[in-house]
Amino acid sequence: MKIALIGYGKMGKAIEEVAMGRGHEILFRIGRSNLELMSRIREADLAIEMTGPESAAANILQCLEAGIPVVSGSTGWLNRLPEVKKCCEANAGSFLYASNFSIGVNMLFQFNEQLARWMHAYPEYRPIIEETHHTEKKDKPSGTAITLAESILSVYPEFFGWALAPFTEEKKLPIMCHRIDPAPGTHIVRYKSEIDDLEITHTAHSRKGFAQGAVFAAEFLLGKPGIFSMKDVLRLP
Repeated sequence: MKIALIGYGKMGKAIEEVAMGRGHEILFRIGRSNLELMSRIREADLAIEMTGPESAAANILQCLEAGIPVVSGSTGWLNRLPEVKKCCEANAGSFLYASNFSIGVNMLFQFNEQLARWMHAYPEYRPIIEETHHTEKKDKPSGTAITLAESILSVYPEFFGWALAPFTEEKKLPIMCHRIDPAPGTHIVRYKSEIDDLEITHTAHSRKGFAQGAVFAAEFLLGKPGIFSMKDVLRLP
């Protein structure tokens, strides 16, 4: 598979290493210094987009309009997701988005969904999300934390959205964010009560899990029109 990497920072380089190790060719490595390569995106079989909130949507739309399947892990741009989905459908394209491609994190998402359904029956336990990342991470909270929050909110109608702690309201799900180095990423979902606490945690040791999952997603997506998620890649319910 000939892959165009859009975004060639630390994550892009980690994806390159995994992809080449699995026998794929990196056709383009597109960063801020060579954006003109986007005009040749049709030469690739698939694009993996890992940039930032200011450019992700435009990059994805350009790929879809060119008929190129695109896997994206950029966060902070999801206000434009309906536009991207509409473009994908209009062009009979292939698109897969994940806030986190790690197999471990996607299992955390599954555990989180089930735990929220169980714990909602016990109002003495209050849920809170805590995440820690390196200081170069641009968005706060992380896309992974928002995904966790959305699953909890879907079964907690008494919450009116989420808010960054400690500046939160009683009726909002609090998310605590920490930015320290080095920290590839830790996410905790905690249910607190006066009696005890219950928590589930995922801690990344490197970027390799995310990179590996992104390549798995690319291999899954090639040749499949439609809009997909990591649940489809991992065959999760």
